[in-house]
Amino acid sequence: MTDLERRLPRREDLRPYLRLKRREGDRVARRLARAHTIWDLRAIAKRRTPAGPFDYTDGAADAEVGMHRAREAFQDIELRPGILRDVETADMSTAVLGKRSALPFGLAPTGFTRMMHAAGERAVVAAAARAGIPYALSTVGTTSIEQVAATAPHARKWFQLYLWKDRELSLELISNARAAGYEALIVTVDVPAGGNRLRDLRHGMTIPPQLTARTFLDASYRFEWWFNLLTTEPYRFAFDKSGEGDLADVAGKLYDPTVTFEDLAWIRSAWDGPLIIKGIQTVADAHRVMDHGADGVVVSNHGGRQLDRAPVPLHLLPEIVDAIGDRGTVMLDTGIMHGGDIVAALALGADLALVGRAYLYGLMAGGEAGVARAIEILASEVERTMKLLGVTSTDELERDHVRLMTRRSPVVPAGARRFETSGFPS
Repeated sequence: MTDLERRLPRREDLRPYLRLKRREGDRVARRLARAHTIWDLRAIAKRRTPAGPFDYTDGAADAEVGMHRAREAFQDIELRPGILRDVETADMSTAVLGKRSALPFGLAPTGFTRMMHAAGERAVVAAAARAGIPYALSTVGTTSIEQVAATAPHARKWFQLYLWKDRELSLELISNARAAGYEALIVTVDVPAGGNRLRDLRHGMTIPPQLTARTFLDASYRFEWWFNLLTTEPYRFAFDKSGEGDLADVAGKLYDPTVTFEDLAWIRSAWDGPLIIKGIQTVADAHRVMDHGADGVVVSNHGGRQLDRAPVPLHLLPEIVDAIGDRGTVMLDTGIMHGGDIVAALALGADLALVGRAYLYGLMAGGEAGVARAIEILASEVERTMKLLGVTSTDELERDHVRLMTRRSPVVPAGARRFETSGFPS
């Protein structure tokens, strides 16, 4: 056994081990500095936000299988690095819709954002503008089209539209977005009916709300959340320019089960900018929306919030890229919680990734600063992953950098017609 030579410690020996981290003066900054991953931001958000709004963000439909499978798909991928490359610098910018985004991801449209934090969409667009990335405002966002535009005049702003029953309202929203300088229109098409979001039902987070006593009790000790809610202007929806609408209006206007591909024609005629269709889950539908005038698609299952056990977007992505990638833009969302997920999406052919829950956790954790922290975390993970793969720009990412793995395989019953002949993923 080795004998150790002992001596009394000296003060100078201790100095390297006693360098205390400098205390940040701002309490929000101190809180966010403890977050090193999106999951850390989620943990902070859960402590600071009432269960109703938190679960509205965190949850999905039915058993939430679709959401978990989407995340599992990213966990299962194998990243395949190249070695001995000069990766001192890495250019994380990417081209999307004819312009460069400073980072290879944008901030996806989310509804009821001020319910998570009173600063809401204005905090999100401000953080996106500073980062040089696109932000998409939801039709059911809780800040008007004009307010968001005024907050960040130079941001890349996209507007997300639902195909409302009220076609005149849809046309008015398109006109308002154009007048306010929004550069692209994202039409969400996977909502012929509302998803069965059980967490929301249990909290009374329905439209309109029917809150339970337990929900109020849970929120009662989140004093800062209540203070912000009660001392700022009431929620005002992006679709409600007059400010006179209410939540019941959403239920009455939002879902239209009669919408078909032909309805894309009048949207195309009303909007002369880039038109993106969000909610694509089969190759056949990707072809059809492009044939009906779309400039691109978002491969998405709505974060697992609509049809549970829908196709996993990451698994479907390469097929969509092969089918229509030469005809327009292909983006991906659902399940992204790490910068490596974003790198994988780009390697498999996506032009841009869209993140939703990730930045909402940041918003709940610390308002605008929390959104900025979420962007910072994802950006650092993107850069690190790129360097470890041996690439210095997003343009160098190729399919060989990623191997799709799965702990599940499709099962085709004996005698059944194989799905690939119908345009569905096998």
